[in-house]
This record gives sequence, C-alpha cells and structure tokens, in this order.
Amino acid sequence: MPEAQGLIGPNPRNAWRVDGASVVLARPHREPRPVTVEALPQRVTADLAATALIVVDMQNDFCAPDGWLASIGVDVTPARAPIPVLAGLLPALRAAGVPVIWLNWGNRPDRANLPPGVLHVYDPEGTGVGIGAPLPGGRVLEQDSPSAAIVAGLATADGDLHVSKYRMSGFQDTVLDSVLRNLRVDTLLFTGVNADQCVLATLMDAANLGYDVLMVQDAVATTSPAYCMDATLYNVRQCFGFTLTAEALQEALKEVLE
Repeated sequence: MPEAQGLIGPNPRNAWRVDGASVVLARPHREPRPVTVEALPQRVTADLAATALIVVDMQNDFCAPDGWLASIGVDVTPARAPIPVLAGLLPALRAAGVPVIWLNWGNRPDRANLPPGVLHVYDPEGTGVGIGAPLPGGRVLEQDSPSAAIVAGLATADGDLHVSKYRMSGFQDTVLDSVLRNLRVDTLLFTGVNADQCVLATLMDAANLGYDVLMVQDAVATTSPAYCMDATLYNVRQCFGFTLTAEALQEALKEVLE
C-alpha cells in the first residue's frame, strides 16, 4: 500500500493519509482487543478496539443534592449510586483505550428546539418550573451552566468527548451518531441516569441504528419505582442487547491490561 505523509480526519481512528500527489483512503488498522465478560442473557465477547462508553446525564440537575430535581422534592439518592461505580470503572476503560462520551442534557438558553411535548414532561401544569426555569447560577438543564455540569465525584480526562442532548434519547437532534461513527465503534456500554428513561431511550435508538448495546446495570440508576428498573433490565436483555455488571467488566479488563 502506498504511504502518504499527512493525516486528515477528526481523530486517528478515522483518517486519510495524504500528500500532494495521493490519498490513502484505508483507515489506520487497529488490532482487535477481544474481552469476554459474563452477561445476561449470554456471555459476551466484545472488541475493546471498537467499543465506547456512554455516560448519560450524570450531571448536577439530576444527581446533586442541591440540583434541580432535589429542589422540587425528588429524592436523588438513587441517582447518585452510579457515582462510585463509574469512578472505579472509568480509569480501567480509559487504560484499555475505550473512548468515554459524556452525554448530558444541555438545552439552548432560548429552548427554541424544544416542542411542547418535551417541555410538558417537566412542567405538566405550565407554571414555568421545568426546563429553563431559573436556578441559582443558571437555568434548569441549560448547556454550559452548573445545571449541566458533571456531578461531583466524577471527573473527565483528556480525550473524553462531550455531547449535549435535548430529548430522552441522546440520538435525536444531536451529533452523537456522527461522533460514534467517526470513532469507528460498533459496541456501546451504557451507564448513567435515569435507566428507564434517558438511558433506555438512547440505548434503544442505538440498537435500532445497528450498534451492539450493553447496559452496565450497577452503573445505571433511576429515581422511578423499582419495577421500572426491573422492566428496563428485562427489556434490554429480551429485545435489544445485554446487561452486565461493572465488577464483571473490571475483572475481564484486568486480563486485557496485564
């Protein structure tokens, strides 16, 4: 294969090699990095070289004790459960070369892209307490405000990617699919909150787009009743993909990283 000198692409995974006379369209070769992990309904072998982690809505408005949900009387204790699990899992995944994507709800200040149906979910009586309502230091779920910032206890790292969403699904009206395709990944690990709402909606859209989907069940949580989590895990296993635990994944990663 002819060698060209420069690289053109959004990242090293998806780049052409070019010089003044030629272009090599063949992307850089990545050796497969298979990892086998216990999962339900079956044991799974995934390729870490083609896998990304999506962290959904682990942000102040949903998870912080002084965030928006807490301010309207929601007990956010369950939503905080993934924090230590993710804090332990993220370093191992990064060390294995798995991209981390923070998918946080972050609206335009003018809410111009939000239809009434989305606004009604959080403000059913139309009193102005939902998306975009004033909060100390910002507005509810507003991009680049403290509301949309990642909750304390979790930290980003160089190379992590950030995508804002505006619906339950992170694929609707966002750049998420483009980002994932430029990373050239096939398999997505899902974590975050709420498991039965934004996590599940994003996972379902991912499955419908052809991605392999796995939900890390102890790295997701919900403030909904327990039966909602039970139904979510059932439906993921039955209809869309697989569930596994962070502990099982970390054990499998140890063999890859040794």
